[in-house]
Amino acid sequence: MTRILKTSGFLGLAAMMLVGLYQATLVAGGSAAPGWMVGGHAHLGVLSILAIVVGFTVDVLGLTGRLRQAVSGLFVVGQWGVPLTVWVAVLVEFPPLHATTFVWGSALIVSMLLMAWQAATTDATLDVTGTATPADD
Repeated sequence: MTRILKTSGFLGLAAMMLVGLYQATLVAGGSAAPGWMVGGHAHLGVLSILAIVVGFTVDVLGLTGRLRQAVSGLFVVGQWGVPLTVWVAVLVEFPPLHATTFVWGSALIVSMLLMAWQAATTDATLDVTGTATPADD
C-alpha cells in the first residue's frame, strides 16, 4: 500500500507542476491566475509531498494490515479530493460541491491521527542493511 502513497505523491507533484505552468502562461499573458486555481495548486503540491513522506513513514513505523490500508487509502482520497473538489466546483459552477471538501479533509485528518497514534506507541525501525528490493509492497 505504500507504493500507492508514493506513486500518488509523485503523480500529484507532476499534476501540480502542470497547473503551475498553466498559471505561468496566464500571468505571462497579462492575466492573473484565479484564486481557486492557486489554492488547489498549493494544496495538491503540499499534500503530494506529504504523501511521499507518509509512504516511507508507514514502512518505518511498521504499519500492517487494516491500519496500513486505512492510512494509505484515507490519505490518497484526501490528497486528491481536496484540490479537485475546489477546481471542479468552480469549473462546473456548482458551489454546493465545496461542502464535500470537509469529507476529504476529514479523511486526511483521520489518516494523520492514525499515524500520530502509531508514532506515539511504536518504536521506529529502519532497515539500513541494504536488503530492500523494488516493490516490497
